[in-house]
Amino acid sequence: MYFIYSFLLGLGFLILLPRFLLDALRHGKYVAGFRERLGSLSPISKDGRPVVWIHCVSVGETLAARPLVQALKKEFPQTLIAVSTITQTGQNLAREVFKHDAAKIFYFPFDWRWVVRRSLKAVNPATVLIMETELWPGFLRECRQQQIPVALVNGRLSAQSFRRYRLIKGFIAQVLGALDLAIMQTEADADRLRALGMDAEKTFVFGSMKFDAGAMPDTDSLTAEFRGRFGVTNQSSLILAASTHAPEEKILLDALKQLRVKEPKLRLMIAPRHPERFAEVALLVERSGFSWTRRTNATDAADAQAQVILLDSIGELPSVYSLATIVFVGGSIANTGGHNVLEPAAAGACVITGAHTYNFHSIVESFVAAEALIQLPPLPESEAAGALADAISGLLAEPGKRLELGNRARSLVNENRGATERTLQALNSLLATHVNDSEAVPQFRANSAPIA
Repeated sequence: MYFIYSFLLGLGFLILLPRFLLDALRHGKYVAGFRERLGSLSPISKDGRPVVWIHCVSVGETLAARPLVQALKKEFPQTLIAVSTITQTGQNLAREVFKHDAAKIFYFPFDWRWVVRRSLKAVNPATVLIMETELWPGFLRECRQQQIPVALVNGRLSAQSFRRYRLIKGFIAQVLGALDLAIMQTEADADRLRALGMDAEKTFVFGSMKFDAGAMPDTDSLTAEFRGRFGVTNQSSLILAASTHAPEEKILLDALKQLRVKEPKLRLMIAPRHPERFAEVALLVERSGFSWTRRTNATDAADAQAQVILLDSIGELPSVYSLATIVFVGGSIANTGGHNVLEPAAAGACVITGAHTYNFHSIVESFVAAEALIQLPPLPESEAAGALADAISGLLAEPGKRLELGNRARSLVNENRGATERTLQALNSLLATHVNDSEAVPQFRANSAPIA
């Protein structure tokens, strides 16, 4: 089966090569770190210190890994941390977030055996920690053959992914056999993984580390910079659209036109999810008729009056949450599964999301149950702008309700912190054996702790 997988992987690469080349020419996508993706890395540990390899896919996993990396550095100070990502966005953010903690930040290798072996030889990890659901069969098989322990951390498995994996359940069961531990976010995630063949004795539920990653100060120097440059005051109303996908930017701009009839001072900041869309969104905003600016422009006095601000930068979004009157979390009107609501919630923001949040189903469900955010019903694109405008208008008219929603959201985040500590306890025997190279402590066992 692994042979068939490798063959199909190579065939898929050849078929998609024209698309890769086009994206590379248009956006620089896939070019960055191409040598690293082929396993060309310099050795990380030159003095024999153990290396923990943490793999993240993109932005969400990178941010979720932040409290774990800090905890590992504290618990195992002699350890070197290596962080890999798949996307360029994740790579850029990881270089910023882990610049003081990681010995190496690099691109994850293509999942061919010879490439994986080159990467493992250079990194020489004592342990591999995989964030969320990145299960690369070739990589995991090679780790198992080289007796490198692997743990799935902060794991999640959506119902949609489960249905796809179930079609090749026998093969997936072999892949899961390479995992020494699977630490899942919810009981539903754990049940799906067990149903695919994961050993129940190696599966735990400790909640989401994103609740811990969401903890941040209300203000910092970057927040102050945004407040000054863009003229955000306590009297102004700013709608922040975070991690948007097409056609959400158009929907937001149409909603803004409706809202400004009654709220002429209302402003909108748009932060597209993918950097390669910055130019596309800039053109859309320019054609909207609103006065506008973009973060990467040179500072201008007119920035403080711009009706629309394009946040075309990476890693700065968390510093804006505390400035926003209302935060719309994108990827949720567009049917892409939604994005993380925990960071704006931790900042006490009033959050609106669309109906399509299956990537964060349990988290959004807990927020809705606690009346800690507003979730729109499923809507056709033609009705979305009007429904979003109505929801925002209602919240603008009720400052008390906005404050209550934000306070409930912050409280829910605080109540569910602790997944990182529980995860570190579960990893302790694995890390103590292979990182400290000492006698293992007894295998950790604890009751599952699902989201409240």
